[in-house]
Amino acid sequence: MVAEMPIPQALVTRFFQLILNKQFAEAERELERLKQKMQKTEWNRGYFRALYGMLLVRRSNNSDSYAFFSKLDVSDKEALQNFRREFLNHVKNRLHGDFDRGFFAAWADFTRVAGKLNIVNAIENIENRNASQERMEAGKLLEDKNQATMEDFID
Repeated sequence: MVAEMPIPQALVTRFFQLILNKQFAEAERELERLKQKMQKTEWNRGYFRALYGMLLVRRSNNSDSYAFFSKLDVSDKEALQNFRREFLNHVKNRLHGDFDRGFFAAWADFTRVAGKLNIVNAIENIENRNASQERMEAGKLLEDKNQATMEDFID
């Protein structure tokens, strides 16, 4: 029996961040990288299908009442935890085939990442805001130094 190579979680996490931020071209490239690294198993096919579906639904911006994304509030940590628990129950359920369990595993991973993402994004936004404020202040100082004064015109 061949040991199955796990799906690279760093690539998956990046994919989730990209689709949540609506960076679809880059998300597609990340999905292609994932596809190259995945072994051809039923579980992985289900996992990949879930990722592909997430990309399609998110890109279409479809407010389809059946689409999970349309109901999802990524800022609601408790709801994300509940969804994750539900998805993990499906992953563990041996009545489901490998394809289905892989599919639900992708959604469980998504809810885990989405639950952590807002915290990370908030920190990054604060850091980015501080950095851009510092750049603006530095630019203002340069601008002030380069500005002509009355003394420049009076001999």
